[in-house]
Parts: sequence; C-alpha cells; structure tokens
Amino acid sequence: MSSPLDRPHQEIQSHDPHHAVEHDLQEKGLSHNSIGLLGSTVLAISCVAPAYTLTATTGLLVSEVSTQVPVIFLAGFIPMFFAAYAYRELNKVAPDCGTSFTWTTKAFGPYIGWLGGWAAILATIIVISNLAGVAVQFSYQFLGALFGSEWLANLWQDKLVNVSTCLAYLGLGTWIAYRGISTTAHVQYVLVAFQMSVLLFFAVAAITGAAGSPGSLNFSWDWFGLEGLTMSAFVAGLSGSIFAFWGWDSALTANEETTDSEKTPGRAALLAVVSILLTYLLVSIGTLMFAGVGTHELGLANEEIADNVFGALAQPVLGEPWHLFLYLSVVASSSASLISTFLPTTRTLLAMGTYRALPARFAAIHPRYRSPSFATAVAGLAAGVFYAVLTYLSENVLVDTIYSIGIMICFYYGLTAYACIWFFRRELLHDARSFVFKCLFPLLGGLGLTFVFVVTLRDSMAPDYGSGASVLGLGLVFVLGVGLILSGLIVIALWRRRDPEFFVGDTLKTDTPVLLD
Repeated sequence: MSSPLDRPHQEIQSHDPHHAVEHDLQEKGLSHNSIGLLGSTVLAISCVAPAYTLTATTGLLVSEVSTQVPVIFLAGFIPMFFAAYAYRELNKVAPDCGTSFTWTTKAFGPYIGWLGGWAAILATIIVISNLAGVAVQFSYQFLGALFGSEWLANLWQDKLVNVSTCLAYLGLGTWIAYRGISTTAHVQYVLVAFQMSVLLFFAVAAITGAAGSPGSLNFSWDWFGLEGLTMSAFVAGLSGSIFAFWGWDSALTANEETTDSEKTPGRAALLAVVSILLTYLLVSIGTLMFAGVGTHELGLANEEIADNVFGALAQPVLGEPWHLFLYLSVVASSSASLISTFLPTTRTLLAMGTYRALPARFAAIHPRYRSPSFATAVAGLAAGVFYAVLTYLSENVLVDTIYSIGIMICFYYGLTAYACIWFFRRELLHDARSFVFKCLFPLLGGLGLTFVFVVTLRDSMAPDYGSGASVLGLGLVFVLGVGLILSGLIVIALWRRRDPEFFVGDTLKTDTPVLLD
C-alpha cells in the first residue's frame, strides 16, 4: 500500500479558464478515468437506495401528510436540487474527492471544514450499518416467502443471527469497495438496473390494479397541493423527504476517478436527483391509488406496516410468485447502497489523511486496485462495531442514532451550499450565470436545509421524539445528533496537538479563486 509520503506531490489542476488553478489540491493516487457519466449517475442512484427508501418512508410520510406524499417528495427535492448546483460549481474549480470537507475548508477555514467532513463521515458510517441491517431483514423475509416458512422469515429478529449476517454483508461490501471503483460500478449496474425495473413494474401493477383493491383511491391533483397541511406536518414530512434524497453526492466524491472530472460528477448528481424524484412520484402515486391511506389492513396509515409497506403490498399488488422480486429489489437496493456509500466515507477520509487533518495512514492507496485501502477497512470495521454494539446495548439508541442522521445531513449539505456562495463571493455579480448558479440556487438550497435543520433540532429536543428515550429531559435523537457532531471538537483538539499543520493552513489553504477575465 502506498501513502502520500511515498508518492511525489502532484497538484490537481482545474482547467476552468475563468479561474486560477487551485495549487494546493493534491493528487491522491486514485484510478483516473475509471467511470463515465452513466457509471457516476448509477453510483449516485444506488447510494440513495430508492427501493429501500420507499418501503421505509412511504408509510411514515403518509402518517404525517396523508395523501399529499407526492408534494412532500417535490418539496424535499427542491433544496437537494439547488444544493447539487453548489456541489457542481465547486467541483468545477476544485475537483477534489474530499468534496464538502475540502470545499468548506477553503471557504470557511480548517475548523468548520473539519466538522463538515466529520458530520459526513459519521452519517455515512451510521447508514452503512443500517443498510446492512435492512438487507438482513429482507433477505430472511425473502427466504421465508420462498420456502413458505414463517420461522425463516422471522429469523432476522434473533440478535445473534441478525448481527452475524449483518457482519457478513458488511464484509462483502467492504471487500467490493476495497477492490476499487471499477468493481463497485460493475456490481452497481446490475443491482440498480434490477431494483429500478422492479419498482417500475410494481408502480404500473399498482396503478392498473387499483380499481379492484379495497381502500383504493382515484388519482387526484390535490396530492400535489399544500392545502390543509399544518406547518408541523409539512416540516415532519419534509425532513423525511430530504432523507429520502440523501446520497446523490456520492457522484461528486468519485470526481477524481471519473472522465472529465470537472463536469461529469456535477451532471451525474443532477441526473440522479431528477431520476430519483420521478421514481418516487410514480411509486408513491401507485401505492396511494392501490392501498389508500386507511389505518387498517393494507392502508398506508396502518402503523403495523408503516415501516415496511412493500412487505405488505408485494403479494396483493404483484401476486405469486412475482412478489418475491419486490423483496429481492429491496435486498438489491440496500446492498447496492451499502457498497456505494463506502465511496463518500472513504474518499472523505482519504482527503483528510492527505491534507493531514487525520493520520496519514488514511491516505494509503492500494497499489493494484487504486482504492483508499486503509480508509475502506476502517469504515467497514467501524460500521460493524457500531451495529453490533448498539444492537446488543440498546435498540432505542440504535433507532435514535439513525433518526439523528437527518441532523447531520442538513448540517454538512447546508454548509457546502453556503461555502459555494462565500467561495465565489468576488464574482457573484460578474454575469447572470454566476449569480444564478453560484449564489441564488445554493442560497435557496442552503436556506431550505437550514430550515429543516433548525426545526428538526427543536422538535428532537422533545423527550417523546424518535424512540421516546431521553437524557436529562432532552430527546435522545437531539443528544446523539448534536453530540456526535460536537464530538469532533475533541478529535480536533487531540489531533491539532499532535499535527497542527492542517489547522494552521499549511496543507489546505482558505482562499477565494481569482477571476482571470
């Protein structure tokens, strides 16, 4: 394995004619030109995990906003779409795999940049473990349905079996990610194509079969309006919707490994967000038409099926044996996302190691696979330990930690959106394009994410939020979300004492690009 100490220093050069080259961005040793626009888009979609996200969030959104799920998906899409422009513009002049960490450091300085990277790492490691857990659950449910065994279908509830199988999934995901982005992309083509095809098949079957289903609804354009929604219901739904779109930035973290690294990742992120929106709208309309929003049987407001609507609707909508494919699509979705979510985690760790914001070992690159080998192994190990310990320690802590991801997402996405505005502050009025894409769109995205961040913090302080667990009268979700982000301050203090060069600006400078024309 090679580290930055073994490799000659090389600069990442921006070819944007409008800006001075970012001379302090360093070459990491990753495999260049390994994936194109299609591969980058597929990686972003797989990280979002549409099939898993829809089965896990549709019922919860219905409980908040009833039939107005489509408009909530649209509302969650808007800040994510605008934030994607901030990522695109920053990537053009600084195509660095550290993305949020690198860009917020250059805009706001090392301490804020470090915390932005820390929040991104925490969120992705937590969700990697959760995705493996979901893959375990649906794998056993699929096997139970295939062999007609209720015992086998419920085997995932045994903690020893659950954790053991989860660790096996994590081991496989770590191995695939370890072998480099080309292997990861090839696996994703199959998994993403399968889950998207099954989702389309399910949506069409639900819409065409809705007339014969008890509790079914006729399509209504009112589902796309906000009339009758209270502010609290809208915000609760919006928070879930934003989580449903999270993950598209994985296209940007692979920027040093894509063809035309300054343009392809940004285009892929925008394509992924739009593709996911269309999928969510089609599937949510189909499920609403087929199942309705009743509180009994197949109704989407039924609390017994809220956390897994596909598990309840698969057989009624698709029939035998086609319903098995929907189970498999969720397994494929969570497995695909498990693998691709290693990208943002490991590339951020790689960048932080390269710029000495973390130990240099995190910058180690495998000589054959050109992947961040040490960072990948650490991410897989951390996710496994996290899941195993919390599964045995407390189900409440595990659930609430997953809920706290929303706080971390809004924190580092919003921070990156504002970083774009500040980074390009000298040229925002240079022309109409600069104003729209470097100021207006990032501002709208940042404000939307900040709004959800603040309201989620307020709501999560309530003791009954999430699992209902609390610490000193504060909701456990709030304590975990804020506490995990602020725990980075301890790491900063310890690491600055050992190696201060990043924190004094020697390895990654805080600056603004110079406009040349």
